Amino acid sequence: MSLLDENKIHYTVVEYLKNPLSMEDILLLSKKLGLDPGGFVRKNEKDFKENNLEKIIHDKNKMAESISKLPKIMERPIFVKGNKAVIGRPPENILKFLKI
Repeated sequence: MSLLDENKIHYTVVEYLKNPLSMEDILLLSKKLGLDPGGFVRKNEKDFKENNLEKIIHDKNKMAESISKLPKIMERPIFVKGNKAVIGRPPENILKFLKI
């Protein structure tokens, strides 16, 4: 966020841990990222491992449902602009995405 602030880029923070995204929201985010839901999960996250989600990682709908139920497994931060999105790690990904 400091990188965005430094470049005077307006943004809105979505606190998805407090208000988890719906399965439909995650599938839409998947399209914007150009990744299946299994492509933007944290595989080393405790919830991912304890729920044995590796076995369903290639099932778009099951992974989207799992992310909505276990939001901590989703990569963060994710920056969305219009119909495109990028994972903000490293933070320079956002600047490249915005072409700053």
